[in-house]
Amino acid sequence: MAVVSAGGGATGADAGSLGPSSDDFEPNRRFNQFNMRAMLQGRSSLRRMKQLWAPWRLEYVQHADEGDECIFCRAAGLPEDEPELVIHRGEAAFVLLNKFPYASGHLMVAPYRHDTAFDTLDEAEAAEMHRLAVAAMEALQLVFSPEGFNVGWNLGRVAGAGIVDHAHVHVVPRWSGDTNFMPVLADVKVIPEHLLETRRKLAEAWPLR
Repeated sequence: MAVVSAGGGATGADAGSLGPSSDDFEPNRRFNQFNMRAMLQGRSSLRRMKQLWAPWRLEYVQHADEGDECIFCRAAGLPEDEPELVIHRGEAAFVLLNKFPYASGHLMVAPYRHDTAFDTLDEAEAAEMHRLAVAAMEALQLVFSPEGFNVGWNLGRVAGAGIVDHAHVHVVPRWSGDTNFMPVLADVKVIPEHLLETRRKLAEAWPLR
């Protein structure tokens, strides 16, 4: 069997051979030897997984239910936006900054209705939450130019949800190298901008539709 290399030429004994030559197995042998050396040296041969470190959130998650009032209901009920860092209010859902962020500009999209979950949202709530999450990404892109986003749900306390009885989706901007030694060694998260200033910028940059 002939094996064609990336350059287009045939490798092995010759192009008309009926079976693979020993050279055909050389890449696999080199890979296996690399894995074996890595195991003997007590290290993994796989690429290291990048972590989004947020150890300070553990205390928040553990005590999130100790308050008497839902943070989303409180924010939705106030006429002013600044006290609870509301960015935008829609018809069925709204957007606010997370006071305990994973990263700068960490937004949350929630419906106005309490006692909601991922699987109990009505069609209007689900549609508007999706639309607002897209608009949140657009505003964050305009203000902070992130290189990527984490967008998703924490469903249940064990999954990291701080508030379990009011549905909300997270929109977290990401940059290369946005994790560092500070949260790991000092239990300190560096947020380079005051949350009120971040709220103002994102509210002004919110796309008009």
